[in-house]
Parts: sequence; C-alpha cells; structure tokens
Amino acid sequence: MEASVERLEKNQVVLEVKVEPQRVEKALDQVYRSIANRANIPGFRRGKAPRRLLENYFGREYILNQALDQVIPEAYAEAVEKTQIEPIDRPEVELVQAEQGQPLIFRARVEVKPEVQLGEYRGLTATKRVRTVGEEDVNRQLENLRDQFAQLVDVGEDGLAEGDLAVIDYEATVEGKPFTEKGGKSRAVIVGGSLPVPNLSLQMVGMKAGEEREIRVTLPEDYAEKQWAGKEAVFRVRLSEAKRRQLAELDDEFAKDVSEFETLEELRADIANRLAEAYSRQAEQQVREELAQKAAEAATVEVPASLVERRLGAMVAELEDRLRQQGMNLEEYLRMTNGTMEDVRARFRPEAEAEVKRELVLEAIAQKEGLKVEEAELDREVETLAQRSGREAAAIKESLPPEWLEGMRRSLLYRKVVDFLVENASIEVSEA
Repeated sequence: MEASVERLEKNQVVLEVKVEPQRVEKALDQVYRSIANRANIPGFRRGKAPRRLLENYFGREYILNQALDQVIPEAYAEAVEKTQIEPIDRPEVELVQAEQGQPLIFRARVEVKPEVQLGEYRGLTATKRVRTVGEEDVNRQLENLRDQFAQLVDVGEDGLAEGDLAVIDYEATVEGKPFTEKGGKSRAVIVGGSLPVPNLSLQMVGMKAGEEREIRVTLPEDYAEKQWAGKEAVFRVRLSEAKRRQLAELDDEFAKDVSEFETLEELRADIANRLAEAYSRQAEQQVREELAQKAAEAATVEVPASLVERRLGAMVAELEDRLRQQGMNLEEYLRMTNGTMEDVRARFRPEAEAEVKRELVLEAIAQKEGLKVEEAELDREVETLAQRSGREAAAIKESLPPEWLEGMRRSLLYRKVVDFLVENASIEVSEA
C-alpha cells in the first residue's frame, strides 16, 4: 500500500491511497464466498455457484462495492498511521480507480488536527491569591447550617409574612379569559418571591390557612410570555398551608445535633479549618487556570470549526441536563428567556473556541515535552470511580465505552500538562 498527503487550507488534507490489486482480489473472493453460501441459485448447491453466475444475479458493481467496503476503511486507517496525520472528522472518500487487475486508488479528504505554534509556556508567572478565613465566613456557614436544619412550623394566627412558605391553589384570568398556563394546585410559593408571577406573593401577606383572596397583578412589560405582557391578571388564591421556618439557637446543643462535635466552639474550629482548605484549593485551581490560559494565549493555532461545533453540542447538552435537574426543558427555558437556540449557541461560542484552543495547546505541549498517560494512571482513575460507585474497577473499565476511556485519558493528560506548567512557573502568593 502506498499513501501520500496533499495539504490544503483550513486544516484540510487529501490523502491519496494506492492498494495493491491482490488485496482487492482477496476481498472479492471473500465476498463471492459469502454470497454463494447465502444465495439460492437454481441448479447449484449453496456455496458452489460460479463467480460469473453470481455476477449475473447480483451485478459485478454490487459485489465490487461489498469488497471495497472492506478494503477502503482498512487501507484508510493504515494510511493515516503511515502518514501520521491526525484526523478530527470523518473523511470524504472519492474513488479514483477500481479496475480489475489494477491497483485500487482512492482519495480521502479530511480535516486534521491543526499545527500549533507554541509560545512561552515555561517560566510563566501567576499570583496565588489565598483568602483568609474570617469570623464572618464562619458565621455565614453556621447560618447556612441553621437554615439547612430549620423546622417548618405553622404560622397560626400571625398570618403570612415575607419569607414564609405558602401552599396555594389558584385560578387566574386575563381579560376574563383563563390564564391556563398559570393555573395551579398545591403550588408551594415563597412569600416575597417572583413565582408564580412577579408582584403576586407579597399581596398574600397576612393571609391565614383556609383563607381565600382575589389578587390583581399587572404583569411586567418585559414578561417572557409576550401575549400576557403589560396586562392585568386576576388570581383567585386559596391558602391551604402557611409555614414559617424556625431556626435553632446557636449553642452546644445545636452543634451536637448537626455534627459530631460536643460544643459550638469545636464546630466553629472545624468549619474554619474546612474553609481554609477550600480557599486554598480554590486559589490553586485559579492559578492552574491562569497558567493554562496564558500558555494558550501565547500560542498561535487555527481553531477547527468542526471541533468548536462539537464542543458547542456538548455545552448545549450540559445545559439541558442542568435544566432537567431543575424540572425544566430547553424549550421552556428558551420561552422564558425569550431566546432561540441560535442565541444560546452564540453565547456559548466564545467559551467553546477558547476551550478548544486551550486543549490543542496543552496537547502540543505534552507532545513537545514527552508527557504521556500510562495505563496504570488510567487504572487508578478508574479505581477512584469504582470507589465512588461501589463497583469493581475491572467491571467498570470493561463496561465503559471506548470514547469515555479516551476522554478520561485526555483529562489526565491535560492535568499532567498543567502540573508541568505549575512546576515550571513563578508563583507569587498574596492574600485575597
């Protein structure tokens, strides 16, 4: 097999491949045998029909295409390895010659990983800004704990106040017509919040369980659903439950209830230690991101459009996952934000381009510095995943799709390259 590369603009190459006729003939023999073993040809037992008769029944072009479907992918993969190009997309294959007794010749046009011209990446500078844990930080965490472990109690005769939880049934109309999209049964509402519509819940202040009230709300001019914008909506609200959050006292008993500590002071000390560790990790991560960004900015590379589009698709999928976790889908999100999918992709595009460029630069540094991910390192990563999931590492590795394992390998490589940048950087430590 022979292969040559012609480089075009925009990271495109044309790979011309010449395959010896004996290899094509061998593939044809396999196809003929396979067809003969499956075909019912009158007068012949299966597997015994001659080639010429099979060609009359199925057509030589059909049989040849079956053989080429075997030969071309294999030859293309060998040519890629031989020429050491790095395709990043599927090839467009053009058949140049496929005559009997002659070499098979085809051309494959494909986008390849671009050449990266590295700038300075050794001796970069960064500032590690470590935040000092203050008393207000500890107090804020304690308040979060109080909020997390708060108890809901009936409001009683006091009536609803701002911040209370109200469970309501309601019907709504606009200009006498049902505002069906906003009807609700047993809807939980925080008094003072903007749901189910802005300016509604505050007018429930003072209501008691079992009480009904008619509330009129003028919807904002910029309301997401344009057909209702600026119009008056009439809500007939019935309050079924009224709850208030009751916070525990900050004392030793509270510390015992929410932690393994006996006193509040011990709990405060533990919170301060954990915050210090978290602030330190955050500062280290910011340094790593800063160094990776500086290395990327110092390099020159033509970012392939196909990789950017692929990253955009992944980012949109991540957005859909986050929305599902919030009980919403992408269509509802677009309606609420009065946007389109094009708007979402346009907003994500700069970040996608920056991420793709950064990864290309990190890979180029890894290649130049001889940094690789060993199989043992990948196994350790799988072992960590196994410990989190409670499964056997070997079973996880066997069940993971190849692209997932390759993604893990790339992540480990990027981490190793950034480790290298940190080791070879000048880092100044300051207080945030």
